[in-house]
Amino acid sequence: MRAARFYDRGDIRIDEINEPIVKAGQVGIDVAWCGICGTDLHEFLDGPIFCPSAEHPNPITGEVPPVTLGHEMSGVVNFIGEGVSGLKVGDHVVVEPYIVPEGTDTSETGHYNLSEGSNFIGLGGNGGGLAEKISVDERWVHKIPDNLPLDEAALIEPLSVGYHAVERANLSEKSTVLVVGAGPIGLLTAAVAKAQGHTVIISEPSGLRRKKAQEAQVADYFFNPIEDDIQAKVHEINEKGVDAAFECTSVQPGFDACLDAIRMGGTVVIVAIWGKPLVLIWQN
Repeated sequence: MRAARFYDRGDIRIDEINEPIVKAGQVGIDVAWCGICGTDLHEFLDGPIFCPSAEHPNPITGEVPPVTLGHEMSGVVNFIGEGVSGLKVGDHVVVEPYIVPEGTDTSETGHYNLSEGSNFIGLGGNGGGLAEKISVDERWVHKIPDNLPLDEAALIEPLSVGYHAVERANLSEKSTVLVVGAGPIGLLTAAVAKAQGHTVIISEPSGLRRKKAQEAQVADYFFNPIEDDIQAKVHEINEKGVDAAFECTSVQPGFDACLDAIRMGGTVVIVAIWGKPLVLIWQN
């Protein structure tokens, strides 16, 4: 089968590889759709970050490059491994793409996302969604309704990122928030905040992305930070500043805009993956 695999910074190749073996407790999936995440782009431009290197194998999977990329995936179950009881062949599914140490508490209250050495399927190893097929432990495979289009279902993983970001902000009712960056994660973060009844401001220099945000109706205000004074615009809307700011760009001006716009006691949520050092000027 074909797979997009990370070899090193600036080196991603389409390879012919063997189909994965479905082991006991695992589910075989025909991948239908897989998004290209900003994290994949960071690996290509700045990596390895989550991907292993020849000198530093992944501590859990033991894998070294090349590794298959892709963690925003949907598909159809093609095989059920021994001991799997909650799924069947033909089920439409999405993957929660975690790699965690053996013995980790993976219950809803286990905070397994913070486990030591944790990583992601499609970055740290264990196959990836940018391949024709993948084999995944049953714990990380979630059934979805058959009437949910699989291309839309591939957005569930990045949507969960946006939802988690908004939850972490711990907003009161009818808060005012700033989302810096209107790429896919920024749009989904804005959509969650808007759906919860908050006033949403988007800052995005790309005209195409601002247009997409406007068409999707995920915000109330849309500004261009190249032309607009974001801090001034925010204080026109809410004189105290925003209650929360979501940094979805991984560039220094985006982070600075969050600090400029936030009210006293507000919350800045770093949503983006940073490939370069972030500078925090404490005087600000």
